[in-house]
Amino acid sequence: MARLKAPQAVSSTATMQAMLLDAPRHPLRAAALRRPSPGPGQVLIRVQACGVCRTDLHLVDGELPDPKRPVIPGHEIVGTVAERGAGVELGVGQRVGVPWLGWTCGRCAYCTTGRENLCAQARFTGYQLDGGYAEYALADARYCFGLPERYSDLEAAPLLCAGLIGYRAYRLGGESRRLGIYGFGAAAHLIAQVAVAQGREVFAFTRRGDAKSQAFARALGATWAGASDEPPPVLLDAALIFAPVGALVPAALAAVERGGTVVCAGIHMSDIPALPYRLLWGERMIRSVANLTRRDAREFLSLAASLPLSVHARPYPLSDANQALADLRSGSIDGAAVLTIGR
Repeated sequence: MARLKAPQAVSSTATMQAMLLDAPRHPLRAAALRRPSPGPGQVLIRVQACGVCRTDLHLVDGELPDPKRPVIPGHEIVGTVAERGAGVELGVGQRVGVPWLGWTCGRCAYCTTGRENLCAQARFTGYQLDGGYAEYALADARYCFGLPERYSDLEAAPLLCAGLIGYRAYRLGGESRRLGIYGFGAAAHLIAQVAVAQGREVFAFTRRGDAKSQAFARALGATWAGASDEPPPVLLDAALIFAPVGALVPAALAAVERGGTVVCAGIHMSDIPALPYRLLWGERMIRSVANLTRRDAREFLSLAASLPLSVHARPYPLSDANQALADLRSGSIDGAAVLTIGR
């Protein structure tokens, strides 16, 4: 079997507008770049929308190691196929989505056992591969997915990370009847709706004093909403932590019942403080979520097609990407921020 190579952009003479990150802790820079052309197995996507994710903040803040530099961020890409390389079945004009996991080797022990999210050679969209803060994006056709027609481009973008990573965390939480969610942002507002639709009770934890987010959680069906440093009214079966705050791990362990699971869903988290063994004792479990698989994408997008999720998304033009990141950092967005790019 021939070894698969990571995608490389081949420049054409056409240009596109993009927002570039040149170095950590620098604002994104608007640039006119040569538009890439797809090679074998690749597609060139005309981007219509791209979600702004907390992972993008970690990238900008230099908290993720070894990014491509300069890099076009963005890994919640919605667009249409503009060109396709040899061996691609996707049709020109077809609407697709591109998530965080953008390429894997396809042959290691992880890739061949359904755990491609752990591939040591994996490359990630908007991090080691140029992403969707641009008018066009190059992608491996294996990691492009058809999107439910019921969602507009603006609504579909958050499904591709907030939804997919949220769904993987939700699945790893097991068959929990009482589910706690720490950090009620883009992922939480989608997964809370899935949990409620499946008959589970949702307990939402936010920053102390964040009455707006707590009201938002209740409006989406949460049984209870309160501060992350207070105990819920009942013990939980599982807790999902979307906020990148290590101190929430001991708090979540204290909130779950014996045999319960705490799932850390972020790609980056501050250090977990020392905790007494009694919080872990009782066969409680701590798990992390690393990236996603194509199975996650297929399952969640199928679920989203059958459940009319209410996607709360605030649109920003491409040129306002820095403002979108600032608003996300401040916690002023209910739901998700999305760059609207298509002309």
